[in-house]
Amino acid sequence: MADIGIPKPVKLFVGILSSNKTLLEDVDILLEKRFGKIDIRSEIFPFDFTAYYKKEMGVNILRKFLSFKKLINPEEIPAIKIWTNKLEDKFKRNRKFNVIRPINFDPGYITHCNLILASTKDYYHRIHLQKGIYAEVTLFYQDKSFKNLPWTYPDYQTEEYKNFFLKVRTLYAKNISNN
Repeated sequence: MADIGIPKPVKLFVGILSSNKTLLEDVDILLEKRFGKIDIRSEIFPFDFTAYYKKEMGVNILRKFLSFKKLINPEEIPAIKIWTNKLEDKFKRNRKFNVIRPINFDPGYITHCNLILASTKDYYHRIHLQKGIYAEVTLFYQDKSFKNLPWTYPDYQTEEYKNFFLKVRTLYAKNISNN
C-alpha cells in the first residue's frame, strides 16, 4: 500500500471566450487581481469549432488563454470556477454588451502529466469535486506532447492550443523545481 501524500501544486490557466475583442483584452486586469501575475498569454484564436455559444455570445467568437505565475493547490479549482462564474454573471447583468453572454471563463490547471478543466456540468467522464463543480482530464501528456481523449473538445485538439499548453507546462516544470 502506498502512503497518502499531499498533491504537488499545479499551474492555473484560464481560457476566455468573447465576441468582443476589447473585453477579451481588458479582462486580464481583473484576473490578475484575483490570481496574481500572468506569466504567459496565448495569441487570440478564432473560435469556430461549434455553434453552441452562438445564440448567447454572438458571431466571430474569439478565444485566448492566460497562465498565472503563482502555483495553486489543485483543491482550489472549485472555488476558482465558482469565482469565474460569478464574474461572468456580473458581465451578463451589466447589459453594456449587445449579446446575452459577453464572456465565458474556463479555468483549469496543468500538471506534469495532464490538463484538467473545471466544469459545472456532470458527464460520464467527469468527477464531482465539491459545490457542483466537476473536473475532467481533457488532455494527457505522453512522449513529449499532449494527447487527446475521446471527449477532448475539438479546439483543445488543435496544435495551436497544444503548443501553448506545452509552453505552460515548461513554465510549470521550472516553477515546481523552484518550490
